[in-house]
Amino acid sequence: MILLACVSALAAPIPKGKDKEHEGTNVDSGSFGIFQNGHRVGTETFSIYQVNNGSIIKSEFKTENNPPDLQSSEMQLTANGDIRSYVWKEVSPEKADSILLPNEEFLTQKWRLGEEKEHEQPYLLPLSTRILDDYFFIQREVLAWKFLAAACKQDKGVVQCPLRQRAQFATINPHQHSSALLSIEFLGREKMNLKGTQQDLLKLELKTEAGTWQLWLDDQFKVQRMAVVGENTFVDRD
Repeated sequence: MILLACVSALAAPIPKGKDKEHEGTNVDSGSFGIFQNGHRVGTETFSIYQVNNGSIIKSEFKTENNPPDLQSSEMQLTANGDIRSYVWKEVSPEKADSILLPNEEFLTQKWRLGEEKEHEQPYLLPLSTRILDDYFFIQREVLAWKFLAAACKQDKGVVQCPLRQRAQFATINPHQHSSALLSIEFLGREKMNLKGTQQDLLKLELKTEAGTWQLWLDDQFKVQRMAVVGENTFVDRD
């Protein structure tokens, strides 16, 4: 087991690394299906790479409508999980782009919609702030790894987390140009049927003023399902 791709300075295991690629070691990749009221409405395709100086998280989101709405993002983090850069682009139905960068000890975002002039917004947020953007659900897995690295340990291949262990993180949503305090809590293990098989999964709960998410991860720390509490919205690994 290698250290967490996005918090490699912390002593915690993550999925075993795969073959080397030009960006580094691929530690997770695949796609999530986004479902609302039982219907698939979108797909996120993602990859997470561990590199010498940190990690790179790439994602592409597209809807099921024709032609599809299409967005992409790339998040680069330092070895201890601080933000190095975050870029997102909207290809359709409109053209837009945004970049979030460190400005000394804090963060600055620059963005442009279509042919508009560039906008700029500073945030009095530390570089350790967690990015939780719209449409890019893999970022919640990265946050879960950060939490598990701090709250849990592994003994003989078994993850051990204190029940009801809780932590708080500052988060930023670049699409909405907003920040929020998020609490994350370990709720134990839960059995559920996914893809026709019963799985025994770790369960986490993420809460902000905007709502509550629940995440289920396997013992390789890969998210298998996410759900918005109180809504019929699910994000399942394909």
